Amino acid sequence: MSRGALRIGGALLTGALAAASARAAYAGLNARPPGGRQAWTRTNHRGEPVTLLEGPAAAAAGAATALIAPGLPARARAALAVAGAGGAAFGGYDDLKGSSARRGFRGHLGALARGEVTSGAVKMAGIGLTGLAAAALVGEAGVGGDGAGGAPAADLLINAGLAAGGANLLNLFDLRPGRAIKVALAAGAALGVASPEGALAAAAPGGAALAMLPEDLGERAMLGDAGANALGGMLGAAAAGTLPRKARIAVLAAITGLTAASEVVSFTRVIDRTPPLRWLDMLGRRPAAAGAAPGAVPSTGGTDGAGEVNVPGRDEPGADRGARACGFVAGRRPAVSLFILPPTTTHVL
Repeated sequence: MSRGALRIGGALLTGALAAASARAAYAGLNARPPGGRQAWTRTNHRGEPVTLLEGPAAAAAGAATALIAPGLPARARAALAVAGAGGAAFGGYDDLKGSSARRGFRGHLGALARGEVTSGAVKMAGIGLTGLAAAALVGEAGVGGDGAGGAPAADLLINAGLAAGGANLLNLFDLRPGRAIKVALAAGAALGVASPEGALAAAAPGGAALAMLPEDLGERAMLGDAGANALGGMLGAAAAGTLPRKARIAVLAAITGLTAASEVVSFTRVIDRTPPLRWLDMLGRRPAAAGAAPGAVPSTGGTDGAGEVNVPGRDEPGADRGARACGFVAGRRPAVSLFILPPTTTHVL
């Protein structure tokens, strides 16, 4: 059997293990939520609760599975785990301690310049350091080599940008049911198409994300910053360890461009106005709440520069901040349609 076939088999095994671990972690966290259930509960626009425990479950499963993934060099396994653990830790801190007073890079850096340290600024610094640590562990050889040795300074910065930037960017898509997970699965699939090594490296975060998709689409849970930062960071680290330099530079440029655009452009509005993207975004989701007119924005929070509704009590960077709770309904399992559904309203917690 070829080396590539063995890596694909290893990727399937890793993904299955990560998925099973994520489901087990989610069940355990729901049974005994750390700090009490209320700490992880938010209220959506329907007036019903939604849990953030999906995020820690996916992050823990992805990071833990990466540590024992077959076929990966030890340094590559460690890089994936560090990216996942760091993203979960700093994202979770922002989930629990963040506020909506400051938003986006400009908001947090402006507050810092005035001597105010926001939870978002702490998260930005922490995820940046996490990206550097993951990049140092990836080293020059990455998954395709023996994992030994350091990387040139340019590669270190590129790889750190991929891990940290991936963590932040996926978080910007966590605004509607299933959206961030769909983006994560698409990114993992792209890495798998690029090379068997990419499939192996993306298997742990991909499997954990896929396991949580029914909860997300079923509107019972959401990734939150902890889950989105962790999965995005792991996928960035996977790209750092498996793509050639030119491809990594191209991916980093795309991440940087999208992140900058999020400060002034609403991703949700772009998706809603682009039929193929809207179809993919709506795939598997519930239709709009009964009686809600298309485009209506039931809101209890303010709006940012791009017109997105901001979620009270949350503090995710970017112009899309806030419209995320998306009609999550806890305590019941509505039918999930796989047909094209009409555009939903912009939902808030």
